[in-house]
Amino acid sequence: MRVLVVGAAGTIGQAIVRALAPRHEVIRASRSKSQVKVDLTDPGSIKAMYAAVGRLDAVVCAAGEGVFKPLAQLTEEDFRFTLSSKLMGQVNLVVYGMDHVNDRGSFTLTTGILFEKPTPGSGVLAVVNGGLIGFVRAAALELPRGIRINDCCPGWVSETLTAMGMDPKGGTPADIVAKDYVASVEGTATGRSLRSVG
Repeated sequence: MRVLVVGAAGTIGQAIVRALAPRHEVIRASRSKSQVKVDLTDPGSIKAMYAAVGRLDAVVCAAGEGVFKPLAQLTEEDFRFTLSSKLMGQVNLVVYGMDHVNDRGSFTLTTGILFEKPTPGSGVLAVVNGGLIGFVRAAALELPRGIRINDCCPGWVSETLTAMGMDPKGGTPADIVAKDYVASVEGTATGRSLRSVG
């Protein structure tokens, strides 16, 4: 299969590429350090990416930024930025990508556990993750030509915790998280949230 991985330069994205590359043709996309450049906050950039890569069998997104800080400090701009990047960026990957994905292909988006298990500081991300989960379930009912869609809902990633100076034992290694993305690409499920368990 030809699989486009958006966010391929990130911690989870790199793990997804490692997991898929032995069996599939993987096209890497990110804001930098990739074969193809894309900015999820810019619909024109998403359209240009699809025009550049040609026909695909699967699109995987492990990208999208969000603001994490206490509720009393959140601004309208914090919400706007997170909605533009993580939510609408991924929605637009599907909306603009439908015509570029082959029959019975798939989309795999990234949500996150903060929707169901919020922590202090997760007000914006809880909203966005919940919105994406709802979108995936609704889109699964309408995508044409047998195209599937799922989301992967990782918790804390061990490598990210380490980078933040926290105990990585509370997270799941990226290579284990990547298995859910592979299951979405290679499986038959649609409209589901896949949860990593380390």
